[in-house]
Amino acid sequence: MTKRTYFAPHGGHPGQEQMLTSQAVFTEAYAFLPASTMRDIVTSFLPFWEKTRLWVIARPMTGFAETFSQYIMEVQPGGGSERAELDKSAQGVLFVVEGEISVSFKGETHVLNEGGYAYLPAGLDWTLVNDSDAVARFHWVRKAYQAIEGLDAPDPIIANENDIAPTVMPDTNGGWATTRFVDPNDMRHDMHVTIVTLMPGNVIPFMETHVMEHGLYVLEGKAAYKLNADWVEVGPGDFMWLRAFCPQACYAGGPGPFRYLLYKDVNRHAKLGL
Repeated sequence: MTKRTYFAPHGGHPGQEQMLTSQAVFTEAYAFLPASTMRDIVTSFLPFWEKTRLWVIARPMTGFAETFSQYIMEVQPGGGSERAELDKSAQGVLFVVEGEISVSFKGETHVLNEGGYAYLPAGLDWTLVNDSDAVARFHWVRKAYQAIEGLDAPDPIIANENDIAPTVMPDTNGGWATTRFVDPNDMRHDMHVTIVTLMPGNVIPFMETHVMEHGLYVLEGKAAYKLNADWVEVGPGDFMWLRAFCPQACYAGGPGPFRYLLYKDVNRHAKLGL
């Protein structure tokens, strides 16, 4: 099997001689944040997180995308938090793109390295530390959990994508597949974070137009991605943020696999009223 790679930003600051190319785009239907925007001066910090900075690449915005936030966390050796999540209504997904982290809850510690995934249900007390001697970088997707009477709350999940067989889309000869960490028929879950893979020359063959909000972070490869009325060339470290019903399609350009980390909200009625 071809070795999977995971792009992670390292920050830095461009020199004055650099051209203003590969610019970010923000429209009413989508936002595009190229990897070149992940610089030192746009990082943020969080209470009770030590030796840690982050890039906030999505946050709820009225009239745009309202269901989730997404961070790229950067934790130095010895860093982390004993009070990681302060919002008891927030569930979270962690996905490691560089280095190694240790996540602890209910008296157990789980070590996650590249490709590692953790689902942390709302109300769970968890801690995180980087016990290694290298910087760790990971995505943290957060969403307020929508509890349903008669459905139990989801359980924590610890996994690694390298241990999961991707689900192949019909009639694609294996060229389009999705790695799922949660059973799509499990109605306890109201969000999915998956990995989508398209091999060179494969496409999303129609303009997907649906109710889910999306966050798409390119892990590796390149493609031409249709966002609303625009074709955008995307590559490693680029992030696409789509509001509900934004039309989208994709053509994978090669020479290797095109893979992205995908967030979407699922399995709940549309909210009515204000």
